[in-house]
Amino acid sequence: MKERWKRQLSYLFFVLLAALAFYAVFHGNDMGLIWASLKHMNLWYLFLSAAVALAFTMMEGVMIWYLLRAVQGKADFKHCLRYSFVGFLYSGITPSATGGQPMQLYHMKRDGNSLSASTVVLMTVALAYKLVLVLMGIAMVLFGFSVLKENLGGYLDLFYLGMFLNTALVAVLLVVMIMPNFAKGILLSGEWLLVKLHIFKKSEERKNKVRRFIESYQDAVAFLLQNKKQVLVVLAATFLQRCLVFLLPYIVYRGFGLKGTDAISILMIQMSIYLAVDMLPLPGAQGITELMYRRVFRDIFTPTYVLPSLCVTRGVSFYFLLIVSIIVCAAHHICWKRQPRSVRGRGRTLE
Repeated sequence: MKERWKRQLSYLFFVLLAALAFYAVFHGNDMGLIWASLKHMNLWYLFLSAAVALAFTMMEGVMIWYLLRAVQGKADFKHCLRYSFVGFLYSGITPSATGGQPMQLYHMKRDGNSLSASTVVLMTVALAYKLVLVLMGIAMVLFGFSVLKENLGGYLDLFYLGMFLNTALVAVLLVVMIMPNFAKGILLSGEWLLVKLHIFKKSEERKNKVRRFIESYQDAVAFLLQNKKQVLVVLAATFLQRCLVFLLPYIVYRGFGLKGTDAISILMIQMSIYLAVDMLPLPGAQGITELMYRRVFRDIFTPTYVLPSLCVTRGVSFYFLLIVSIIVCAAHHICWKRQPRSVRGRGRTLE
């Protein structure tokens, strides 16, 4: 019952935030003019942007399938594609995308995958994602700072904050993986201090969770060291995956028949938006993403097309994928419910 209430509150917060974001972005604008501008977009580019967004999401499923086969010798490709939509759905409706991986792990275990293998695979994918994002951000600062400075304006500090938070997270994960005992001591000491300050209640279960967290990362380290080829493939695939989603505004830009700004510049600007909002505790980074997009792309898309382009880019890269993810998860749940209980429970008995 408690978990159900939490989910319902998350859904309510998500809808409320979406409504506030819509109001903040479109308040005071002529929706008729926006709709008229939207009609000017080439439909082939619209379909292309939708296809790219789907490819971006499904590539995570391909990486999960590739790594699961390396870890446990077998994996169902269709199931792995579903895990990517499960991750997108729950990451999109929970603050800081915290709900995605736990739900992916639940589905993977329920389908009969080894819990330890699933944990290692998801951690490897998550680490690759964060590492590639940080490396792309560093490259952007070193080689394209003029583009950032020219277009981000007052949001440049938010970009720096996002870079710092993502870099700090990657550093923490690397410390946990390379020096597990040191990390365990730091985490347990922090937990002890919070208990002494009466912020947390004393809990052995919490300490056990810290230990299990460290142990799971040690398993990930062992896998990374033993499967360097697979790790390099996942890093390359993650880089391609990120480039796909960052190129979406350029596809929309061309769809409106606009010219004058190259694909690399638009990719870098979209990447800077993503880095700035990635770690913010908002479901789907709603509101701030739309406001930032409107500001940084105003001169590139021109005042006439900046809001229509926002509708398409954000609609395809987030809301469209969210709807597809809901459909995929709902269809699977209906099929799963129709199975006999003996078949449904089979996955839970496997380790």
